[in-house]
Amino acid sequence: MSIVINPNTNTSPEVSLGSVRVATFNILSPLLADWPHRKKVVAEQLRATDPDIIALQEVDAGEDREQGIADLLGPGWHVAWHSRTTPDGVGLALASRWPLGKVHEHSLGVTDRAAVFPWSAVVVAEVRAPQPLGALHVVHHKPVFQFDYEHERELQAVESARFIEEVLDDRDEHVVVVGDFDATPDSSSIRFWTGRQSLVGVSVSYHDAWAMLRPADPGHTFTPENPLVASGDMFSAAGRRIDYVMVRGRSFGPTLEVRSVDLIGVQPQGGVQASDHYGVVAELTVPARTPGVWG
Repeated sequence: MSIVINPNTNTSPEVSLGSVRVATFNILSPLLADWPHRKKVVAEQLRATDPDIIALQEVDAGEDREQGIADLLGPGWHVAWHSRTTPDGVGLALASRWPLGKVHEHSLGVTDRAAVFPWSAVVVAEVRAPQPLGALHVVHHKPVFQFDYEHERELQAVESARFIEEVLDDRDEHVVVVGDFDATPDSSSIRFWTGRQSLVGVSVSYHDAWAMLRPADPGHTFTPENPLVASGDMFSAAGRRIDYVMVRGRSFGPTLEVRSVDLIGVQPQGGVQASDHYGVVAELTVPARTPGVWG
């Protein structure tokens, strides 16, 4: 049993059984934009968000990487790292309050130009959450970022989806996919993930937490309204929603219910913007009955 607090609403804390708060946040490379000041703001905003599981992109993945995660999230986290980083040691981490079981990684170097980016990979981690949630698999997916690389993102989405099924080996368990997908909801790769189109004869169904609860809200997570985007190297494009929390579905719908979804890091603190991305946090719960069963 856990106390679930939504920091972006005025509701009182409530006790929720079978609940998990899952988040993703690209915190922008510590080599950019005055990290010593941003680091404090990122840490404060992450701790206020109070996730149980969080995927972090563009973190320091050097020799002191475990201490770096503790500085941001506090002590006691279990971390699954993407094994490869940029040449300057910036990488990706998936952190959980609960112990991790087996962790699997698969490269997404699906073409010659995608293979140039070694950090582009998928990590699937078994999270040993307490009952009634129980063991679930959390997938940290990171495709390539370039606007004109949607072909690669299509191939990477299919590759990741196949890898997830290989890891699950027909086990009917909860799966949550998170990360900076660098693609908008109407793109072919996201349409594939969310079951709106097949690719190369493959189809899956993952439910986008934001679209489920806020279908009329664009929810941009990378926008020139953010001063770090406006001053960065991708300032000329329109705002986009490219960061996601998704729940795996079967023929009758998602296996976890989305109770809330919010953005992280929108407002600066003391004039300091946390990142060029806004993060996403969703509260997921075990539904009262299994999808496909009449009430």
